[in-house]
Amino acid sequence: MFTPTPLNLPPYPFKISQKDGVVFIFDELRKKHLVLTPEEWVRQHFIQSLIAEKKFPRTLIQIEGGLVLNQLQKRSDILVYNTAGEKLMLIECKAPKVKITQSVFEQAARYNSIHQAKWIVLTNGLQHVYAKMDLERGRFNFAQEMPDYLGL
Repeated sequence: MFTPTPLNLPPYPFKISQKDGVVFIFDELRKKHLVLTPEEWVRQHFIQSLIAEKKFPRTLIQIEGGLVLNQLQKRSDILVYNTAGEKLMLIECKAPKVKITQSVFEQAARYNSIHQAKWIVLTNGLQHVYAKMDLERGRFNFAQEMPDYLGL
């Protein structure tokens, strides 16, 4: 059984249920119950933080979007778009026990080589890393915090 880890994100009143010994969390964006894994716990908290704290429009958040990288099918955890359909932010979520390391950042950067989002965010719910991309120069600058949606 999954025991939720307290995260470095505001608490939210999630709809948690259990069936046949499996714990589920209701995903408000996809309108379905998902198995509550440590990574899903982080993802759902971060999504709610985007919406409630940073004023990201629900309709511009895509969860688990597919991409093809080196002929392999992959999934990005969260993509945020603007109203013109441009990708603004790629967010990769990890379970709280997974450390945010250089290799985790490199994974997200590889995904972003396809997406070309202006921001990369990494989170394990305890630690958050924000990088603003300079796509023309192929560089990034780390930021102390993530801007509100209108500041992207």
